[in-house]
Amino acid sequence: MIRLGDEAVVKRTFTAQDVADYRALGGAEMPEAEVPEPLVGALFSYLLGVKVPGPGTNYLKQQTRFLKPVPLGGELTARVAVTRIRADKHLVDLETTCHGPDGVLLAEGRALVYVEDVADKGW
Repeated sequence: MIRLGDEAVVKRTFTAQDVADYRALGGAEMPEAEVPEPLVGALFSYLLGVKVPGPGTNYLKQQTRFLKPVPLGGELTARVAVTRIRADKHLVDLETTCHGPDGVLLAEGRALVYVEDVADKGW
């Protein structure tokens, strides 16, 4: 059952090779000592689709504000937390954050997701 305050966390360290692979796929130039913002966003996507709310989740909206460049090589901690459930509309609002290895907040935002199978989620 999903409840207000439910959260999920993932920790990940991005390497120079990860950034090189990303650059090769997208072709965009970017600072080599920083993690590209879409890779941080992918951590939130993973959490929403696999952990909270989990399988059956459809992304509707994501807003992320990057407060500082995300450095390579340090362990990042991405978190999503349920802040509102609108069961009648199958909607879940979540807070999203990403902290660096020193605990500094690097990115914060919100996500809105649609979950069709509310019966399976226990609402």
